[in-house]
Amino acid sequence: MFDITPILIATLLGSVGALSGGVLLLFHKRLIKTVSHVLVPFAAGALLATGFFELLPEALEHAEEAHETGVEINIFLWTLIGILFFYLLERGIHWFQYHRKGKHGKHGDVTIPLVILGDSTHNFIDGMAIAITFMADPALGVVTTLAIVAHELPQEIGDFAILLHEGMSRMKVVLVNLFSALLAVVGAVLAIIIGETTEGIFPYALSLTTGFFIYIALTNLLPAIHHEEKKGYAIVETVSLFVGVLAMYLAITLLGQAHGH
Repeated sequence: MFDITPILIATLLGSVGALSGGVLLLFHKRLIKTVSHVLVPFAAGALLATGFFELLPEALEHAEEAHETGVEINIFLWTLIGILFFYLLERGIHWFQYHRKGKHGKHGDVTIPLVILGDSTHNFIDGMAIAITFMADPALGVVTTLAIVAHELPQEIGDFAILLHEGMSRMKVVLVNLFSALLAVVGAVLAIIIGETTEGIFPYALSLTTGFFIYIALTNLLPAIHHEEKKGYAIVETVSLFVGVLAMYLAITLLGQAHGH
């Protein structure tokens, strides 16, 4: 039986810890607005670096082990499937939002439940990603947790801002997001059960996780940077993007050396 304690600790730190950004928004709106310009591109860089420098190589390594047993796994195909799957998932949410808006006539009628649904889905998948990577390699699990925290911080800030704008009280916003964050633990537990009972799951799971990271970085985070029109932010955001890549590359290298990789 795999030791689940590090996984649960990392999942809690990753999900609940990311709420700190949203909580800070309640007290320091101006500061958070400024910091967000740095956090979003940093998170995009962190996700891309983790995907290409750690998740894909780890998936390829497990695929080679499977090849020795006569099982052929196309890692890049499954990474693409991951990207397409998360596209369809988000597309489904947007489709639901569009049709519910048309039915009720007001966007606010559905904004709150859709924000909660989207955040809960992301947290659930984050928990699965942390668990799967920890089971494949603890060092990889640590890197994945760091990358998830990086992208969840600006995500939670955005969710808090939307819910507050829609009229939800501060206490309700905190409680709703806390519940949503704890769904990461549910995702982690489910991933542990699947990993323990399904032989050869790691190449597929790591590839799908890579697809998730690439999709979030390229469709959710980087477009948000391009929409910023204020002068002076372009250089800061570009530097932050590359710092995110460099930071995760150094973390991956140091953790790999510590574990003899």
